[in-house]
Amino acid sequence: MKKLNIRNFSIISHINHGKSTLSDRFLELTGTVPKDKMKPQYLDMMDLERERGITIRMQPVRMEWQEEDERFILNLVDTPGHVDFSYEVSRSLAATEGAILLVDATQGIQAQTLANLELARKQGLTIIPVVNKIDLEQARVEETAEEMANLLNVKKEEIIKISAKTGFNVDLLLKEIIKKIPEPQQEKDKPLKALIFDSEYNPYKGVIAYVRIIEGKIKKGEKISLLAAGIETEAKEIGYFKPELFPTDSLFAGEIGYIATGIKEISKVRVGDTISQKGVKVEPLPGYQEPQPMIFASLYPVNPDDFDFLKKGLLQLRLNDPSLTFEPETKEALGRGFKCGFLGSLHVEIVSERLRREFGLDLIISSPSVIYKIVDDKGKEKDLYGASDWPESASNIVIKEPWALLEIITPIRYIGRILDLLKTMRSNYLETNYISQERVILNYEIALSEIIDNLYDKIKNVSQGYASMDYKVMEFREADLVKMDILIAGKRESAFSKIVPKSKIYEEGRKLVEKIKENLPPQQFAVPIQAAVGGKIIARETIKARRKDVTAPLYGGDVTRKKKLLEKQKRGKKELAKKGKVRIPSKVFLAVFRS
Repeated sequence: MKKLNIRNFSIISHINHGKSTLSDRFLELTGTVPKDKMKPQYLDMMDLERERGITIRMQPVRMEWQEEDERFILNLVDTPGHVDFSYEVSRSLAATEGAILLVDATQGIQAQTLANLELARKQGLTIIPVVNKIDLEQARVEETAEEMANLLNVKKEEIIKISAKTGFNVDLLLKEIIKKIPEPQQEKDKPLKALIFDSEYNPYKGVIAYVRIIEGKIKKGEKISLLAAGIETEAKEIGYFKPELFPTDSLFAGEIGYIATGIKEISKVRVGDTISQKGVKVEPLPGYQEPQPMIFASLYPVNPDDFDFLKKGLLQLRLNDPSLTFEPETKEALGRGFKCGFLGSLHVEIVSERLRREFGLDLIISSPSVIYKIVDDKGKEKDLYGASDWPESASNIVIKEPWALLEIITPIRYIGRILDLLKTMRSNYLETNYISQERVILNYEIALSEIIDNLYDKIKNVSQGYASMDYKVMEFREADLVKMDILIAGKRESAFSKIVPKSKIYEEGRKLVEKIKENLPPQQFAVPIQAAVGGKIIARETIKARRKDVTAPLYGGDVTRKKKLLEKQKRGKKELAKKGKVRIPSKVFLAVFRS
């Protein structure tokens, strides 16, 4: 069989540097998507991605390009840019031989640019450096090109300058991809080895595995084995991405495509598993290193009858998001739910929003927390996943919390604001390194709980969007922490409880009760909202009762009639306050979580 001209590549960059726009130009230029069907951010399939302007999950697409007398198959795997989805990036890179390193000319190299570059280098990929958005007035094209040349140790002339928005030089970039990215090995005569790098669930076809064929070939209807899962099935359908599923008869070594397994048990198909032919012994592929959750939050259905739907939704999301972990838990006040592990705050928000939209679930979301360690007086160590696990007796124990290495890239003019911001947090300054005369890298040690408290957004705010950050967890350190409870109308609401540093209890308590007051609808009676530590009230807000004008029907008459009605209303509200129950809408939990 004739050898296929294949190029497998990804686009890696910081968030909002133009990956999705560049993907659109590739789709147009190669004619993969007809012009009448083309729309912005075409590969961002979820409404949530379009609304937020970010890529959440990877999306492969197969394009074809004619260069002189040769036809090329270009497999692009579009990747997210936010630090919370770096595991998605690592999986896409493992399925390719090269990567376009895309940098916005108006912002220059950012923290996630460096992090993604490091991932690509570990995979031994060919890097094609590209400066984007050169058509903008504020673009610093030459300075950005020089930064990239120094970073990659290449000549400045090797940096390709494009405008993904206008399409300028995108055809040149396609030619560079064909020229520089190596062809995959196409050992078609060996036994089948296919790496599962993503998957999704289809009610008719079962689990659909997204695969990179490493060796051999596969045909429709062939009997296959999933080595790690230890199960056998049949390839019900195979094909590739256009970017919609496009069936074909066979896939060969070097190609990227999908296999409909027919398997209905979602937990049986795992990202990183190896698919081979039934009855043929092969060595499994290395797969992926399991991601470690950074923060934990509990998810409970507002309607207790929705527990099984929540479980089904989490299982389906985990198919294409292996970094999501969950296990069932039961709390007296909340009922049955799941303790879930996430890679970051945005990850929590996206998962909860997808559960709401895609599965129609109203959720209670507990305050997110990092994982802590408790050491008792006998030296025994135990993990603590959140406020709900806080020990009844906290005396004679040592609490440890995770610390991280924080890297912030910022223009020099914003250094003062960022330093002032970090002074308010539990952090230690390490060093400053210069990328260029205008931009620096600030290195800090910082408690991980400070990072999950929306540090990303805070840095963006003080730098007018120009600074960026990345972090790596390093070790656990002793900390002076306490559990803070929230009482609403005298009743403790477990979902709002959180672990806070002792030095910040008044600040954190005030912020939390104010946020709840902002979002909780008024009731027929006054609702006190209190923050308490160890039985001591440290902050309080009160939502005034919703008042009905009971004197409106009166027309004239003695003033005592009005007083009697108002007094009766007052007594009624007192009785309601004693017996009344406050129902907290699910949107309140999400609003408080976002704060």
